[in-house]
Amino acid sequence: MSFLTPLLLRGLTGPARRLPVPRAQVHSKPPREQLGTMDVVIGLTSCFLCFLLPAGWVLSHLESYKKRE
Repeated sequence: MSFLTPLLLRGLTGPARRLPVPRAQVHSKPPREQLGTMDVVIGLTSCFLCFLLPAGWVLSHLESYKKRE
């Protein structure tokens, strides 16, 4: 049985190997303006506040969510 397995798998995946895969033609240019340090700090801080702060608040108040009043 084990010597037939590669032949069976090759028969199942054979047609899939011949399909052409389209490649994206993405070309980028250098940025018009370089990001400054403050831009990066503001961006990372806003990401932290928007995503991690609410999740931390919910996790810290998990016990109050478990109580049914």
